[in-house]
Amino acid sequence: MITADSAEQTSAGAHLLAAARNVIPGGVNSATRLVGPPYAITATAGAYVTDADGKRYLDYHAAFGAILLGHAAPEVDDAVRAAIGGLDLVGWGVTEPEIELARLVAETIPSAEQMISAMSGSEATAQAIRLSRAVTGRPLIVKFQGGFHGWHDAVARNVISAPDRAYGSDPLSRGILPEALDATLIAEFNDLDSIRALYEAHPDRIAAVIMEPIPHNVGALVPTQEFVEGLRALTTEQGSLLIFDEVITGFRHALGGYQQVCGVMPDLTTFGKSMGNGYPIAGLAGPRRLMEHFSSAGGDVLLAGTFNGNPVSSAAAIATIRYLRDHPDFYRRTHALGDRLRAGLTAICAELGIEATAAGFGGVFALYFTASPIRGYRDLMRNNDAAYVAFHRRMTDRGFLMLPLSLKRNHISAAHSEDDIDRTLEAARDALRSIRDDGLLSPAP
Repeated sequence: MITADSAEQTSAGAHLLAAARNVIPGGVNSATRLVGPPYAITATAGAYVTDADGKRYLDYHAAFGAILLGHAAPEVDDAVRAAIGGLDLVGWGVTEPEIELARLVAETIPSAEQMISAMSGSEATAQAIRLSRAVTGRPLIVKFQGGFHGWHDAVARNVISAPDRAYGSDPLSRGILPEALDATLIAEFNDLDSIRALYEAHPDRIAAVIMEPIPHNVGALVPTQEFVEGLRALTTEQGSLLIFDEVITGFRHALGGYQQVCGVMPDLTTFGKSMGNGYPIAGLAGPRRLMEHFSSAGGDVLLAGTFNGNPVSSAAAIATIRYLRDHPDFYRRTHALGDRLRAGLTAICAELGIEATAAGFGGVFALYFTASPIRGYRDLMRNNDAAYVAFHRRMTDRGFLMLPLSLKRNHISAAHSEDDIDRTLEAARDALRSIRDDGLLSPAP
């Protein structure tokens, strides 16, 4: 008889993870990848991934949202194959793919006139914050509790905070200078008064407010139109820049990002993840008057990076953006699938007597185990974290890949189908019933 323990010992994935731990700290290159089985992925195709033991999963994790068109999308991979063997990394002058990518970004993102390329969202947000401080001559930055803008010191605080640390000092890491943490102030999403209070407490010292237009790093907090319009007016009035961190929302919810959806133009926009459908690329865009502060244009803000404008990654991004431009039905379809899934989860929870809120926008969804309304992080502190993690774990065990960490979101790609959604809902009913019956949550009153 094979027990659970012995099955894990014979798992090919577990053996790969053990081998990785000899040469990689913890066996993974990002801490949030160490979440239990599947331990190692060996193949990807369309909406599916396959683990080292041959088990196939319908992928809603999508590499934290980097996969937009589906794994191994032929339009993107063909463009990459065409780029390989031709122009590779030069580090001198400029290349045609860099120019074409910047042109496409300027055409599609409403607030963009110029862009710079980077290899990760963290690099893009670091550049945006440095540029905002240089342009305004001010030292402080405002971010929102629950927002994640990368791993660098300026913003590595107050993401998924415990209630006793939310809004206070909650750094993500040791090794950060206290001065760096103290230069970033914390506000509440969808609450203009919390930002006004910071301006009153720190007059003429706030360089920028940085926000995820939808804070997908805590699921999906959707902003009110009044909030985004009010924030735009307030930052302008106070002489600060408004940075939209569209590393997740960019290209996923609309070709022009969430700013196209809400009609509010930020001063600077960062983007990445899905723009290359899994290839490493990111960027920062804004009006010429701001972007020409970079040293490449004779300004005083350093722009450097050997892999910036990498021609292979640029080719992937060009192909992805062109696909989205030429297939406007992508957004209609993924939004419709997202609506179908959220409506289905809402109906199942009502049927089972579970107090929960199916939240999200477009093709991104999250199932919070708390009642509506959910507007800001204070509301998320009511979430039943144990049930949230259990739902994702039990869905993954049933073959639907959902990251089993509290408040993590799920993504629908172009490769998902209505049948995939319906099978997901069938599995969700079974998983939610088991969670209820195991006593991990209380029935709705």
